[in-house]
Amino acid sequence: MQKLTIDWIKDNGLLVFEVITGSRSYGLDTPSSDTDIKGVFVLPKNMFYGLEYTAQVNNDSNDIVYYELKRFMELLSKSNPNILEMLNVPDKCVLQKHPIMNMLQPEMFISKQCEQSFANYAFTQIKKAYGLEKKIVNPVEEERKSVLDFCFVYEDAAVPLKKYLEEKRLDPNKIGLAVIAHLRDCYNLYYSGELNYSGVVKKDNANDVSLSSIPKGEKPVAMLYFNKDAYSIYCKQYKEYWDWVAKRNEQRYDTTMLHGKKYDSKNMMHVFRLLLMAKEIAVEGKINVFRHDRDFLLAIKEGKFEYDELVQKAEALKNELPLLYQRSNLMNEPDVEAINELLVKMRAAYYLKF
Repeated sequence: MQKLTIDWIKDNGLLVFEVITGSRSYGLDTPSSDTDIKGVFVLPKNMFYGLEYTAQVNNDSNDIVYYELKRFMELLSKSNPNILEMLNVPDKCVLQKHPIMNMLQPEMFISKQCEQSFANYAFTQIKKAYGLEKKIVNPVEEERKSVLDFCFVYEDAAVPLKKYLEEKRLDPNKIGLAVIAHLRDCYNLYYSGELNYSGVVKKDNANDVSLSSIPKGEKPVAMLYFNKDAYSIYCKQYKEYWDWVAKRNEQRYDTTMLHGKKYDSKNMMHVFRLLLMAKEIAVEGKINVFRHDRDFLLAIKEGKFEYDELVQKAEALKNELPLLYQRSNLMNEPDVEAINELLVKMRAAYYLKF
């Protein structure tokens, strides 16, 4: 089977639409802005009719994304903001447009459905912005904790296992553990320099304590509690944090640290862009990709507002939308049957010529 790539699609003349999207289409670009490109391609007949259907192709950096015509129309019918924007970018951002794309009118996809699709997408950006704040305020140390850090020993009082071992001068590899019935994550702790116990854990990177075979008649010296729930939460947080460190956009992170507001201001800028676009759709009946509120949006990106202030403003703006959409003359949702008919005509026209 042929593996579809960006280059293969372009080399074989399958690309029917290509536009510059993102900050450059919004008029919000700065000297350091990347160039994001989205496009639409049509699969060759043998791939479309066979088992090789591919809905989407992107490059490694994900700044170039092409959608197969069917997938593109499907996302349009669901009022996907990123896809709707492709049909409404400024003319200077259109890099390529095949004649079959002229059969498609943007008005077919503007409906009251945009209220939820734009607003919901906007509020996912708020969550992303806040997620970054939590990571900045609560960094996780690079040296990973072990099971032993979440174990506590009760003798006369509860003490951390590591402290207990240090005070008693005990070797953790000579400890034996046995389950205590009806007490979750609690174990009788045995110690012997002679018996071959398994130790608290079998290896340093173990995710659970190790149980030993305890000879009959042996008496425990203490009770051990392994806070397994806390350990599981820590492991998840550790992985999320260091995955984020490995993948984060350093330029955006540096911007966040520079303005000192501890939230992703670029995400918050897009929250307001999306909400304002949603409002314009209800009032004007069109999608304004190019922004005339550049100064306000860039002020958000530069961290000139407090996070809580922006959340309040965003919620107020979102609360305006239901009444605006109720009063609008927009159709309730796109006509899926008409979109399907159009898709068939577009594909047939493409295959007829090529």
